Amino acid sequence: MTKKNLSEFPLWKFLASIRLTIALLLLLAATSIIGTLIPQGGSPGDYVRQYGETAYRLLYAFDLTDMYRSWWFRTLIVLLTANIVVCTLKRFPGVWKMVFPGKKEAPSVRPGRNAQEFSDSRNPEELRAMYETSIRRQFRRHWVETNENGFRIVAEKGRWTRLGVTVVHLSVVILLAGALIGSLSGFDGYVNIAEGDSIDRIRLRNSNGVIPLGFEVRCEDFDVSFYDSGAPKEYRSRLQITENGQIVVQKDIIVNDPLRYKGINFFQSSYGSLPPKDLVLSFTRRDSGDAVRQKVSIGGQTDIAGTDLRFYLREVQSSYRLRGSDVGETAIGVLESPGGDPVEVILPMRFPTYDRMRKGEWIVAVEEHEHAYYTGLQVTRDPGVPLVYAGFILLILGCCVSFFMAHWKIAVEVMQSPGGSAVKVYGTSNRNPVGFEHRIQKIAAGLGGQK
Repeated sequence: MTKKNLSEFPLWKFLASIRLTIALLLLLAATSIIGTLIPQGGSPGDYVRQYGETAYRLLYAFDLTDMYRSWWFRTLIVLLTANIVVCTLKRFPGVWKMVFPGKKEAPSVRPGRNAQEFSDSRNPEELRAMYETSIRRQFRRHWVETNENGFRIVAEKGRWTRLGVTVVHLSVVILLAGALIGSLSGFDGYVNIAEGDSIDRIRLRNSNGVIPLGFEVRCEDFDVSFYDSGAPKEYRSRLQITENGQIVVQKDIIVNDPLRYKGINFFQSSYGSLPPKDLVLSFTRRDSGDAVRQKVSIGGQTDIAGTDLRFYLREVQSSYRLRGSDVGETAIGVLESPGGDPVEVILPMRFPTYDRMRKGEWIVAVEEHEHAYYTGLQVTRDPGVPLVYAGFILLILGCCVSFFMAHWKIAVEVMQSPGGSAVKVYGTSNRNPVGFEHRIQKIAAGLGGQK
């Protein structure tokens, strides 16, 4: 049995196909367009409202609502990675032999359109040492070949630049590997933490999944500043990370300045206010105007000092409708007095005197209340980021080598002539022929002007 060459296997031929590369790039481009048109990472309710239930079911069935983590997108990435690797391996032996030929002999250089010719009154022997010194200063590698009628100097530099394309291919593979690792092992979640509270797990977006962090995150403080228009100007969270009972990290974060710990990023994303835990209420007798102030906890009841009243603060609602209008945050309680029926008291905080309209013996008003805030954090982990950074650096280096550097080979032929010597300078370059022709002209001018 004869051993098969690797290139004869159908799978190898399939993965080494340029058509496969074009098809995969077109599919990924179409995927990017779809991902731009269809918002990714939204809630089911958002998609149902925007596209309808039937369309949402189709989007969900084909993973188009989170397609960058879908099985088919990962399959495209794996196929493209394998395609680039196989194509590179197929062409790499030839590139390697070109960069490292093994034999230290002069490369072949044939005269072309860029050849420059001139004559010199001196004979070849007088020119040899002078020309060799000049070429050595410009080219690290050079060879001198002699014959009966004169000599030829062959030189080259930049042979290693032929590896630029290989470096670009390698960088793309590293980028794709980083993206794949991030898709498989990373996560994108969120969490809301009230001031003074701690959490040790977060909830994933687009699912009911919960991921434990392995440490606690505490919101020590939250501050928000506003423009004169009332729009938020800046909000800042003071976060504290505790592990094994010890505070290991503490940082104030704002938008675009996250806290990073063990590869997990905590971004300032949103904020909101929480109902106050306590209210300071005033109880004013209508006929005399005598008033009593007392702190009441939400969900608790208390006897009002100096009176025969008892007040139960049932709840505080973030919005409340009165007579068809939303009056905003409103406290709701029950006022009890001996011999009387319990009376429900509605206390819109934007309208402190609202309870006067109740016509009761006692007027209740909210005097003071302090809101606590919660901070909304986007929590992400992407272990593929270091690979992505390394891939980008390699990509830039590879592109610089591929586009701005070249493999130059030149030859300087000096032949005996009746008037002295006939000199011809020519060479080849794997890119930028116009620029290389100017370099040949410059070399020829330099050699012709030596005395």
